[in-house]
Amino acid sequence: MKKPELLIPAGSPEVLKTAVRFGADAVYIGGELFSLRAKAHNFSMDDIREGIAYCHEHGCKLYITANITAHNYHLEGVRTYFKELSQLKPDALIISDPGVFRIAREVCPEIPVHISTQANNVNKETFLFWNALGVPRVVCGRELSLKEISEIRAAIPADMEIEAFVHGAMCISYSGRCLLSNYMTGRDANLGACTHPCRWKYALVEEKRPGEYFPVEENADGTYIFNSKDLCMIGHIPELVSAGIDSLKIEGRMKTALYVAVVASTYRKAIDDYFEDPKRYMDNIAMYEEAISQCTYRNYTTGFFFDKPGTDAQIYDNNVYEKNAVYLGIVGSVGEDGTFFIEQRNKFCVGDTITIMSPGFVQHTVKVLSMYNEEGEPVESCPHPKKQIKLRTEVIPKVGDVLRMKGE
Repeated sequence: MKKPELLIPAGSPEVLKTAVRFGADAVYIGGELFSLRAKAHNFSMDDIREGIAYCHEHGCKLYITANITAHNYHLEGVRTYFKELSQLKPDALIISDPGVFRIAREVCPEIPVHISTQANNVNKETFLFWNALGVPRVVCGRELSLKEISEIRAAIPADMEIEAFVHGAMCISYSGRCLLSNYMTGRDANLGACTHPCRWKYALVEEKRPGEYFPVEENADGTYIFNSKDLCMIGHIPELVSAGIDSLKIEGRMKTALYVAVVASTYRKAIDDYFEDPKRYMDNIAMYEEAISQCTYRNYTTGFFFDKPGTDAQIYDNNVYEKNAVYLGIVGSVGEDGTFFIEQRNKFCVGDTITIMSPGFVQHTVKVLSMYNEEGEPVESCPHPKKQIKLRTEVIPKVGDVLRMKGE
């Protein structure tokens, strides 16, 4: 069996490095233009250049998304953007729009194109269509079952790759092509500006009774009728491999470094365990499931992989994330005396018990022994995010390690 690629998202240079350190085989990012995550920090051309270099130095690939649904007024910008990318040589472009695809083939034919899930890739003829145009990889629509993916695998050339989302947020709309945000807020999901109205609370209003709100369900708090659980396939690596999926893709270019470190390290461990010893993988499933919960998520579902989702795949009573861990920061430097610096993200205090996450699925639970502010003065806590804090703990971490503490 071929070991699948682990493909991890990154919304900033800091998170890209975290993804690589914690086990990604490939990372996908968006530039400042033409990507479907307009609110992510995203990458300037200099960031992209440095990101490609960093990935390649560490044996990792880098893919760039340009998967908007383009209008006429986008096309010249797309052409200019691709000309600039042709000099940087990313490992692939991720595209959904046929017009954007044509421009890519004209401007930078040496860069492989992967077809985004936004292109509604849900049958074997679609895969064969793109293969005939020289496309080496297509990303499945999330509406496909494992049985359907297996059928596609049997129908396409052996060297054509199938990529599938296996973890992260699920969209209410078919292959993510949703108009709800544009209609309700004027921000177009298909141009990367989704406001996620599918997560909002809804009630019913009768035309002649304005201001009288009737819950869609008999619940005083209303209902979140479009609010899907998050996808998680950590306990089903054998089935994903058997279906012939070449790349296991994680959703989350808007997520923190903690999320990326947790998900990348856990899927890395699970995939490697399965290929080294399937019994070890099966014995460790409970451990993977516990580990994958050490970040922010919305409960879990297996999506469409085994059957069409039923009512248990939705969250009807709230829009609250499970928050089993709080992100504290990334180790930026380590002194000879064992103290280290982080750019702090959430409040914690001297005496708190925190976890230091290192690559290789290594974790240390330690106490914070001392803390110093930017002026070098001892402090008891760090209440203001983005401050440079110097720490001493019971274990000396390495640069790039991720710090977290237990959530409330």
